[in-house]
Amino acid sequence: MSPFTGSAARTPRWEHLSVDVTDAVATVTLARPAKLNALTFGAYADLRDLLAELSRERSARALVLTGEGGGFCSGGDVDEIIGATLAMDTAQLLDFNRMTGQVVRAVREAPFPVIAAVHGVAAGAGAVLALAADFRIADPSARFAFLFTRVGLSGGDMGAAYLLPRVVGLGHATRLLMLGEPVRAPEAERIGLISQLTEAGDADETALALARRLAGGPALAYAQTKALLTAELDMPLAAAVELDAATQALLMTGADYREFHAAFTQKRAPKWEGR
Repeated sequence: MSPFTGSAARTPRWEHLSVDVTDAVATVTLARPAKLNALTFGAYADLRDLLAELSRERSARALVLTGEGGGFCSGGDVDEIIGATLAMDTAQLLDFNRMTGQVVRAVREAPFPVIAAVHGVAAGAGAVLALAADFRIADPSARFAFLFTRVGLSGGDMGAAYLLPRVVGLGHATRLLMLGEPVRAPEAERIGLISQLTEAGDADETALALARRLAGGPALAYAQTKALLTAELDMPLAAAVELDAATQALLMTGADYREFHAAFTQKRAPKWEGR
């Protein structure tokens, strides 16, 4: 996303999310614990707009997405979203579904690593939000469920049919998206859906530690690595190798590349500037 901003002021408060940015680490908490952090129209919109704002202003170099209370996110609120969509016409439904997809695109296109800290349920849209993250740190209570077919909809919601086969393979993705059965932490780790399984109650702290490590590293190198991982999913090898070459040539003109050489020569740790 472009760092160039318009005339709009920074959002002073997010109504549907808890947001903290400290030492270049953004912690975004879904904050409806009584509803297992079920998403509303406003929560989707806030996530979309927050990720765009953080991407433009470059205040965060890593982001942790977590949920308050007993679970990560139980998906779309049955009353406030599913009930409401029954009264919408096709144009309104298309607008809503495009918005949910924009959230996933914002996660994937953000120029910083996004880490999902998962405990308890990550279901429906909550499972896709975790899937879209660059890292999924989960404790043993985590369980993922892609429930869309169970409400009579396609399992390929919010980009799930694109992302999930690329994370766990087509066979596992077909089973998870078709049947909508829960995947508990041990199986999720086995099939590669979890990046790291922690001890009970440690997912948030482990995710935060990883975010701090990433925030202190070569931010531009991380941003370009993330961009290439996404862009090259659909490229032939020749195009991917050419894009890699162009990217490396640009990064080799950067301050961080020079800083690594200076630090190596002087036998000290690099001081990464992210440029």
